Amino acid sequence: MTRFDQKAKIASQAPRRHPSPSSQQLLLLFASLLRITRHHNSVTAATLFHSLLPLLLSSLLSPSPVPSSCRNYGLLRKGYIYQQRFSLVNVKLKWVKDRKLDAAVAGQKDLKAVEILVSIIASSSECCLPIYRLNPHRGQLGLPIDLKVSTFIRRYPTIFVESNFLDSGGTPVPSFGLSPQALKLHHEQVNILEHDQLELRDRLCRLLMLTRDRILPLQTIDQLKWDLGLPNDYPSSFVPNHPDRFSLVHLPDNRVGLKLLFWDDKLAVSEILKNASLQQDQEDIKNGTLAFPVSFTRGFGFRRKCMEWLKEWQKLPYTSPYTNASHLDPRTDESEKRVVGVFHELLHLTLHKQTERKNVSNLRKPLGLPQKFTKAFERHPGIFYLSNKSDTQTVILREAYNGRELIQKHPLVRVREKLANLLKKGLHDKSRGYTRDIDESNSDIESEMDEYDSDGFPIITKEGWGRGG
Repeated sequence: MTRFDQKAKIASQAPRRHPSPSSQQLLLLFASLLRITRHHNSVTAATLFHSLLPLLLSSLLSPSPVPSSCRNYGLLRKGYIYQQRFSLVNVKLKWVKDRKLDAAVAGQKDLKAVEILVSIIASSSECCLPIYRLNPHRGQLGLPIDLKVSTFIRRYPTIFVESNFLDSGGTPVPSFGLSPQALKLHHEQVNILEHDQLELRDRLCRLLMLTRDRILPLQTIDQLKWDLGLPNDYPSSFVPNHPDRFSLVHLPDNRVGLKLLFWDDKLAVSEILKNASLQQDQEDIKNGTLAFPVSFTRGFGFRRKCMEWLKEWQKLPYTSPYTNASHLDPRTDESEKRVVGVFHELLHLTLHKQTERKNVSNLRKPLGLPQKFTKAFERHPGIFYLSNKSDTQTVILREAYNGRELIQKHPLVRVREKLANLLKKGLHDKSRGYTRDIDESNSDIESEMDEYDSDGFPIITKEGWGRGG
């Protein structure tokens, strides 16, 4: 028998050993167990972690192989697989463009700025203001730094009428009034606000009821006032009409805030709960595991493990955004479902069921939300859509839209649509000095998105209306 045969015989008679996991593998498994206990309120995960902790420590300190009788390594792998399959922590969801929802956002920035200017001019005694009276309101308009207010106003001659007067030094000063069509739409808007005072009051109440202390700084509300349909001068024109509901108070940081004086239980019902009887399974309603309506952009490649996680996540208990959620661990999926519920309700309070992402940046503390709370928009693309139209991120509630059309339109939204059509009719081609009406009724959504600029309006070329070159 050769020396090689002797070694082979000895090796065949030796007890078999399972391959030893490296220290790096054990560290990865240790981290996986930590993530399981953090992101899952599971007694099983916690028990597994505490039972295997001594084994992990001894394995790391000793390079000896794991005995063949030990099956805990297999359990570790199962725990790791479970974490990968049912937790979204390590899952990256791709962003998929939705042309129809982008079209719903297009032009909103200019429309908002125009509506604010119309309101300011209409509130003056002569419905006409010199440019130096309009410039101080620049901060409300959200215009680019390099764009003058006067230049922006001159883009829309069907809305604004320009005139000049001489100052004391004989220098002509541009002044801007409103066209008859714009003034008519403004009066229509004012009539709606007067008629729907109670509905607007309740919407503002519900916003304050979402907060922890029932109070918000005016600067925070100012960022949302256009989305909520509040008048531009709501602190002086709207709030005093409801002294039993609201009060202006001074905050510790020397700012002024709006405080809710009366809690109405009838208003503390979220949209999910209102529609539960129509959209939810009766067993889920009984157990309190309400699910959010979900839809995805065509072409969204949802991996199987993401779908499995979403199904499990939807079955978690639903916590109303109007209830105290301080008992929830912010690191859990159940807490994230509450965060999604808060934004779901907040977007339902807006007229267009959308708002710019930056508008909610100051709401973390008032709403009692965890750090990086806006990541929920990215992790739940079936509930929210993040549009990058017009050089800003806008959060849209998917369920509120059918294609590019809002399903339920508030009367103020219909007035804004009329104003938007008036804007498009007045776009100037400066190189040729004329205005041109736009007929887009026969164009499909794909061509519309190709032929509109970043602000949502048609691009003018040397050949006329069409694609820019």
